[in-house]
This record gives sequence, C-alpha cells and structure tokens, in this order.
Amino acid sequence: MGIVIAVAVVLFILIIANIRVVPQAKAYVIERLGAFSTVWGVGIHVKIPLIERVAKIVSLKEQVLDYPPQPVITKDNVTMQIDTVVYFQITDPKLYTYGVEYPMVAMETLTATTLRNIIGDLELDQTLTSRDVINTKMRAILDEVTDPWGIKVNRVELKNILPPQDIQSSMEKQMKAERDRRQAILQAEGQKKSAILIAEGEKESAILRADAEKQAAILKAEGEAQAILAVQKATADALKILNEACPNDQVIKLKSIEAMQNIANGQATKIIIPSEMQGLVGMATGLVEGVKEK
Repeated sequence: MGIVIAVAVVLFILIIANIRVVPQAKAYVIERLGAFSTVWGVGIHVKIPLIERVAKIVSLKEQVLDYPPQPVITKDNVTMQIDTVVYFQITDPKLYTYGVEYPMVAMETLTATTLRNIIGDLELDQTLTSRDVINTKMRAILDEVTDPWGIKVNRVELKNILPPQDIQSSMEKQMKAERDRRQAILQAEGQKKSAILIAEGEKESAILRADAEKQAAILKAEGEAQAILAVQKATADALKILNEACPNDQVIKLKSIEAMQNIANGQATKIIIPSEMQGLVGMATGLVEGVKEK
C-alpha cells in the first residue's frame, strides 16, 4: 500500500512539473524523442516526461533590430556610414527553429550585404535623396530571403546616413549658398512688386487728378455758359419789354446815353459820340444842372 501511494505521489509531482502555461504572443516548439512534434499555442499543456521537451520558446510579437553604423561605398567611390533598423515578426515558429542556425546573426549579415549591394549601385546624391527607394528594395529582398526562416520583414528604415566630414562641409556650404540665392531672389521680387505697386498708385493718382481737373473745368465752363445765357436772356427780356412799351425817341436816346456810360467805364481812353447824340447829351446836362440849382 505504501508503494502505491509513493508511486502516485511521484506521478502527481511529475505531472505538475510538466504542466506548461503558454502566455499570449508566445509559442512553444515541442520535440518528441529528438524530432519535431508540435507547436503549443496559448493555454495549458502537459508535456510527457522524458519523451517530450520544449525545444524553443518563440515570441510572436513584432521585434526591432537596430544595427550599428556600417561602412558602405557608393557608385562614385564615396565611403559613408549607414545604420539600419529592421522591423520583423516570426510567423512560423517551426521554420524559425529549424530553418537557419542563429537567425538573428543571419538577419544582421543579410541586412549588411543587401545594403552594400543597393548603395553600390547609387551615387552619393542619389543615396541621400532616395531613402524611400532604398527602404523599399531592402524590405522586399529581406522578406523574400527570410521566408524559409519563418520570418516576416515588415519594414526597413535607414536611421542615419553619415558621409565623410569633407563632403559634409561641402554640402553645408552648398546649402548656405542656395539659401542666400533664394533670399536674394525673394528680396528682388519683393522690391520689384513694391516698385510696381508704387508706380500703379502714382498712375491711378495722376488719372484721378486729371479727371478731377477735367470735371472742374467742365463745371466752370458750364457755369460761365449758364451766366452768359442768363445775361443774354435778361437783355433779350429787357428789349422785349422795351419794344412792347413802344418807346419814343427820347427814351431810346436816354438808353443810348446809358450805354455810352457803360462804355466809358471800360478800358478805352477815347470815346467817339455820334453827332445826333450830342444835342441830347447837352439837353441832359442842362436838365441835371437845373435840378442841382433847385
């Protein structure tokens, strides 16, 4: 009886010791008698003692490999330092376990050789301006090569591109010259637009002044014309009234004398009086003197 209990206790301990709980985003690769058996997913599993073993625990999360700067040579023989970041995910734990020895080392070596091959076909300027193209090519090549390893390459990024110091200095000088050129162009365009606006303003101002002077001259001429018309109309009305009153010779002669007085008020220095009016003038003078004596 005691032996049975001892055996039961031993079996219970073995079962407890061989219970495995696989957490989320993990996978256990199981071997049975040295050969691949299965892959455990999330949950509780019991391993057969002495027969089965956990060959590898694989993380199914997306992982990041940040490689140190590596020297690469461009097509125009410029050596630069480039460091790369690779984002990948294990999709097949079995292939990842048995596909390649030391998969992370293989990934690093593959990334370095692929980068050198791509940069070797590009010149310096193309390398500096074609990051997206390089990233896309590297991702496609790495993803294709790592498929038999159970690895999915999601994204590849060139973290830094460091050309030699002398080339960096030349590039900085070139960029400064380009910025100065753009600044000079912007200033010239601003001055040009300012001069155009000033000229347009002066033109519009001159047009407005000329139009105002024109309108003033028109109004002045219209006023003078209306004044002349008013005077002529008054004269015509006076003559009409005078004709309607049937004036005698004495009235007409008196009007002539008034007209002569108006002429005398002008700039003329000599006045010629008709002979027929001289008697009338003398009569009018006598009448005035008579009035004064009274």
